[in-house]
Amino acid sequence: MAAIRVAVAGAAGRMGREVVRAVSGASDMRLVAAVDTKEAGDAGTVAGIAPNGVMISTDLASTLKNVDVDVLVDFTVARAALENVTTAIANNVKFVVGTSGMGSEAVGELLRKAETGKVGGAVVPNFALGAVLMMRFARAAARYFPDCEIIELHHDGKVDFPSGTAKATAHEIASGRGDTVGKGDAGRGVVEMGVPIHSVRLPGLVAHQEVLFGGPGQLLTIRHDSMGRDSFMPGVLLAVRKVMHLDHVVLGLDALLE
Repeated sequence: MAAIRVAVAGAAGRMGREVVRAVSGASDMRLVAAVDTKEAGDAGTVAGIAPNGVMISTDLASTLKNVDVDVLVDFTVARAALENVTTAIANNVKFVVGTSGMGSEAVGELLRKAETGKVGGAVVPNFALGAVLMMRFARAAARYFPDCEIIELHHDGKVDFPSGTAKATAHEIASGRGDTVGKGDAGRGVVEMGVPIHSVRLPGLVAHQEVLFGGPGQLLTIRHDSMGRDSFMPGVLLAVRKVMHLDHVVLGLDALLE
């Protein structure tokens, strides 16, 4: 079976470098292209591994026209991700988006374009398998503990808030307790689907979230911690493999685990 040909957008960023290392170490994948806002040299060297001969480009459209790519992995910024994925769809390239901060309108537009082009892809707010399980458990708990709040904690370089994972968790909670409005207090934190979300941004953190459920005389806490960006890589590689068999877009890693 031929190796999956992968391009990475945002290859010089923190997550992009991690993806380059992960793809380079996967026996069933091959890094064939890398793109960033600046030419930073050999993608392997930038990622801290051996040079691989893939030079980082600043022009995704030109890259996808000149290089045979199966899947584009995008870890850029919200304003660039939609344009990058639109370019991928125009070139019949499947995609995996891990970029945070994309609004519902941008995601909706992406879904429409992918459906028109019949191009498979995945938009994933969190690639950590433990985070997916956290959301599943939160949905189950919400049936019995309707009163809850979310605290999400990330590194100080993360500018969007609440995080995509926190929003996705709130939607799972609302689904689990059978409402779409909820009773969250808008005076404390940001309220998503009736669930208050509190965001913390501090140096020393990576990606952490806890969901607190309160009931008479008891407190249930479900927490997930990513201590390093390598925790996201098994999920990224899983998504790359799964989208190869899709002709539509899925939202969240959970949809790829079935």
